[in-house]
Amino acid sequence: MNNENQNQLDRYYKNHRGIVVHVVRYDREKQRVIFMLDGCDDPQCEPVQRFKEMYTRIK
Repeated sequence: MNNENQNQLDRYYKNHRGIVVHVVRYDREKQRVIFMLDGCDDPQCEPVQRFKEMYTRIK
């Protein structure tokens, strides 16, 4: 399995405002989370530490 596949994710998180994001990948090299916002075609990213502070996982 290559490193690219290991970093693929399919998880959902929400912030304190209730905005839900779909986390699709984790970039180990740059230590950032890549996610999609509903209604947005382009992926967004946040540093891991900031993402952890702002979002809670939905199970």
